[in-house]
Amino acid sequence: METLKEINCKEIFRSAYEKRYTWDKFFNGYKGKCIFSNNESLHEGTFLLGKDFKPEIKEIDDENIKKSIESQLFEVSIHRIKRDFYSIHAENNFKLLEDTEFGIDMMVYGKNEGDKYRVQDNCINMVFRKIHGVIIEIFVKEFFDTGNGFLSKKYSSQQLDPITHLPKSQKFLYEDNFKKINPNGLWVLESRLIKSFNEKNEEIINKFIFSDLSEI
Repeated sequence: METLKEINCKEIFRSAYEKRYTWDKFFNGYKGKCIFSNNESLHEGTFLLGKDFKPEIKEIDDENIKKSIESQLFEVSIHRIKRDFYSIHAENNFKLLEDTEFGIDMMVYGKNEGDKYRVQDNCINMVFRKIHGVIIEIFVKEFFDTGNGFLSKKYSSQQLDPITHLPKSQKFLYEDNFKKINPNGLWVLESRLIKSFNEKNEEIINKFIFSDLSEI
């Protein structure tokens, strides 16, 4: 059994980083139908996600709904880009915080000083990163194994104050489902459920569905 001093956090994180599911560099984009629904309304349209990862929504007039759908497609696709580990983390090192039943907690020092991650079973199940002046904290409860890498399936996301670490946003609970476009094709987002609670503690549910999917 490894002792705490023998745990190489950078190698453990690198291995988990490289186990994430990504698309290859020949990605040309895909398209299909999209549906957005919440507690109050339902909107149907079509979408195209180009090889530049810029989504285009048609047949939906509500600009806020269009932007919301675009945001989901962009957020998912930007994480599918394959980037070499050392091109991202060459200037970072990783320090062990603790090893628990929930995984190996580690802190980054170097270029991204103060970021934190947790790795369990070769998957990154906690992210604590400073992005655009706020901390994004993510906890993953369940992963989906594509057979060629892992995707986060059930997780929470919340913004925190970078100084106090107190919440700056409500907590959003996500549940994603994925589908392979064709037998040799990409795994893409088929549906996303986002739950949150308003100031009256009423549950808000936003659902995104993507169907009739085909590569461009």
